[in-house]
Amino acid sequence: MNNPWLSLVIPVFNEQENLHELIQRCLAVFTTLEKPFEIILVDDGSHDDSVTMITQAAEENRGQVIGILLNRNYGQHAAVMAGLAESRGEVVVTLDADLQNPPEEIPKLLAPIEAGCDVVGSIRKNRQDSLFRRLSSRLINKAVQQATGVMMHDYGCMLRAYRRPIVDAMLQCHERSTFIPVLANSFADKTDEVEVTHAGRAKDESKYNLWKLINLQFDLLTSMTTFPLRLLSILGGVISLAGFAFSFLLLASRLLFGAAWAAEGVFTIFAVLFIFVGVQLLAMGLMGEYIGRIYSDVRARPRYFIKKRVGQELESSSSADNTVLKTVINE
Repeated sequence: MNNPWLSLVIPVFNEQENLHELIQRCLAVFTTLEKPFEIILVDDGSHDDSVTMITQAAEENRGQVIGILLNRNYGQHAAVMAGLAESRGEVVVTLDADLQNPPEEIPKLLAPIEAGCDVVGSIRKNRQDSLFRRLSSRLINKAVQQATGVMMHDYGCMLRAYRRPIVDAMLQCHERSTFIPVLANSFADKTDEVEVTHAGRAKDESKYNLWKLINLQFDLLTSMTTFPLRLLSILGGVISLAGFAFSFLLLASRLLFGAAWAAEGVFTIFAVLFIFVGVQLLAMGLMGEYIGRIYSDVRARPRYFIKKRVGQELESSSSADNTVLKTVINE
């Protein structure tokens, strides 16, 4: 069997409310393209009926819909990497399962790819998210732009397209904490963006609560740059100079106004001390984040564990079997 031209990778976690409509709309869109395709649904340890629905769709559309079932929840980016490793298309598109990015927008990303772009991102028009999500997304986009030098405007949108060489390059990277859009852009020669529509959540709630968003930002920050460590060094130097200047000021004030004035400044000294202690704890915590990343990477454990594949016509189509621990039960 020839490899498909287009692979669609969709991470799924407790999406039973959206799955049937999602699969039907994706099949309808890809059928109109008149090119061989595959839709890879990666279940990331769902607790609802998502696994059953994925299995049924894969059996009914064997060779076109493929189910990759992970044994537990590993996170969205690990699930996407599992899908990328299973994909065979010359072009790979990633998409969320919540239908906020309509599958009908996928053809917009394919035109720049066919024109020679390595990576095509998307910009969500009229975002239907909360004000907090929009503001935090804007802040993160600015930070990523400054750190990577790639001026894409919406790194938080999962609807993206990649050429096969970019996907293969990403699969050769084995760090545990991976932010896929940034990693892809680090290998891309030519990138582009297209505007896509954005829909509100009609049938479920976001899987990212405040704590998960904070963890995601830590992963993003520490996986793409060491600039925060340099910033802490600069900040430490500035505070140290300010501390020396303040010490000279206290000494001069004691000489000019006497010991009584110095005694009245005890709380000021404590305030300065607390600032120093806070900066030290902040620096230790940030360095701990980086050391934790090093610890995870040195152990070199697999990003995910595949429990079952369903819907494949070939026994194995993974391009990364030698890099990931897997148990395969084909149906």
